[in-house]
Amino acid sequence: MNNWLNSLFIRFKAKSVGKDEFGNEYFEDKKIDKAANRKKRWVLYSGLVEASKVPGHWFNWLHYQCDKAPSSNEPMYAWEKQHTPNLTGTKHAYFPQGHPFSGAKRARATGDYESWNPNK
Repeated sequence: MNNWLNSLFIRFKAKSVGKDEFGNEYFEDKKIDKAANRKKRWVLYSGLVEASKVPGHWFNWLHYQCDKAPSSNEPMYAWEKQHTPNLTGTKHAYFPQGHPFSGAKRARATGDYESWNPNK
């Protein structure tokens, strides 16, 4: 099915609950699923479909860990970091110092290492 056809189908079947800072839109089914005895919830990704693009508060709502959908004006806790998607496999991925992909050379061993010898 095409993306626009999926989007059209979802808008008739479900109600929009909110949007996150990445432009992902969250939906909840209008009817209760009889097998699960709850309404289905899902996300329409903006751009690349990547599960790590879902912020923590929306992840909790999607997985029924809370009943109330988060609002955009909810304050963050002091210990909470800004959400960043998983960048593994992209050009923005983290490479430690000395990794061949970081562009740097690894420092040579200094000779201060001595391997373990069971006879000592």
